[in-house]
Amino acid sequence: MPSPATKSGFVALVGRPNSGKSTLLNALVGAKVSIVTSVPQTTRNRILGIVHRPDGQVIFIDTPGIHKPLSRLNEQMMNFVRQALEERDLAVLIVDAAARFGKGDEFALQLLKQYGPKTILALNKIDIIKKPQLLPLMDRYAKLHDFEEIFPISALRGEGLADLMEAVLARLPEGPQYFPPDVYTDQPERFLAAEIVREKVIAHTQQELPYATAVLIEQFEESETLTRIHATILVERESQRPIILGSGGQRIKQIGTEARVELEKLLPPKVFLELFVKVEPNWRDNRGIVAELDYRGDASR
Repeated sequence: MPSPATKSGFVALVGRPNSGKSTLLNALVGAKVSIVTSVPQTTRNRILGIVHRPDGQVIFIDTPGIHKPLSRLNEQMMNFVRQALEERDLAVLIVDAAARFGKGDEFALQLLKQYGPKTILALNKIDIIKKPQLLPLMDRYAKLHDFEEIFPISALRGEGLADLMEAVLARLPEGPQYFPPDVYTDQPERFLAAEIVREKVIAHTQQELPYATAVLIEQFEESETLTRIHATILVERESQRPIILGSGGQRIKQIGTEARVELEKLLPPKVFLELFVKVEPNWRDNRGIVAELDYRGDASR
């Protein structure tokens, strides 16, 4: 007997900043693919997370939060969103159920109408709202767009994710397995290292430097016993440099320690991590730097 056909396809995860896209992606994949912080617009790239199942393979595309671009970096981020909507077989719109409906939500719905993908709505963070609020919210969105299905979920607690996953897979076409079964992301280790360092920088400076930093990997050398990484943390003004360094260099030391501990889970057995801070005025509008932050290396975007 012929083996049963399997399904596969690309699913774009889209939504406003801080709606929980990266948390959802990590939960579905079962591994940390995208960094998570409480700061909006943390995701700056188009990141793939791959779910392997006996009946199919789902390639989720985590995208930056939908927003109005104010710099070259923001323009590149929104280009990633549009590219994902062009290349998808299906889209999942993630909405923060606890947030007030606003212009960002209207813009997200306009993009879905513009690109026309079949779309599932995931109303996220239901663990922090009162149950009577949920049905009116579902009804409101059902009237705004022709969604395939609407799922209340909590990406943080895993609620509703099994049903969401089944609905996604059911709507994908039959197709090949695009990635080997031991691959869960397309991100190179160099990019993962930069993102983990940036996550720790944000965690320690989010009140002072929410968007003004970037991380460039200057050196990445691997051997059987050691991975040696030299990374540069970019800031925009000289006054921001001591914020990263901290008193007596204690803050950057803590950032490095936390990043190294997490990196050694990905790059065993041992990681040597050295961090530098560099002032690069207006780096968010610098074409070369913004292109370097795209791990796919397409400087034309």
